[in-house]
Amino acid sequence: MTATRLFDRAVVRLSPLDDSEDIAAFLQGLLTNDITGPLPAYAALLSAQGKAMFDLIVWPGEQGAILLDCEAAHAQELVKRLSLYRLRRRIEIVVDESVAVHWRPRIEGAATPDPRLADLGQRWLAPASDSDTAADAEWRAHRLGIGVPEGREELGDVLWLETNAVELHGVSFAKGCYVGQENTARMNWRQKVNRRLIVVPLDRSEEKRRKAAYPVLGLAVDHLRLDAIDPAWVPAWLEGSLSPAE
Repeated sequence: MTATRLFDRAVVRLSPLDDSEDIAAFLQGLLTNDITGPLPAYAALLSAQGKAMFDLIVWPGEQGAILLDCEAAHAQELVKRLSLYRLRRRIEIVVDESVAVHWRPRIEGAATPDPRLADLGQRWLAPASDSDTAADAEWRAHRLGIGVPEGREELGDVLWLETNAVELHGVSFAKGCYVGQENTARMNWRQKVNRRLIVVPLDRSEEKRRKAAYPVLGLAVDHLRLDAIDPAWVPAWLEGSLSPAE
């Protein structure tokens, strides 16, 4: 059987405990993207300053539930963070270990592509099984090979627009307010995105600018000023977006 499960990912389930609860509306006021439309969608929960805390993929669930495909290492932290915003609302927020995240590099038939980029391949949720085999290493190599950063190690504490969130379809500027929206919107309208996360050859990486390094792949993720980015490092999907701000 071909390995497809991403064990580095987990699923957080938000379920209504009352018929009056609307999970999408609850998350709409927290996440960067519009999740009241078609799902899956790529989004993030930011700090008040607009910096990345959790990046995730939002999936529809049954009976009004919504599922968040997130980093396994930080899933419980995400549950705690969302619970702070729940207040007295009757919403259950838990890590659902019965559901697993799967991936393959090619999109087969009418399958769902990754909402960030179709080049990232097919992504889906399925019941977890003891027979699942890991595809995490293949996924990392594929993702970094086309220049897409993700996760706390690579994105953490970086302003959301500097993570290439616009190009990766991870932000809506037409929805209402959300956590970190003010600074994010200001950067967009003033075109003040002066730095970017870029996947670079490890031997060209600047240690003081480095967010993560992958020696086996010979790659690193650096947080660089636009004028320090070698055009050879810019993936096709990001071309045209790196002009220095006036």
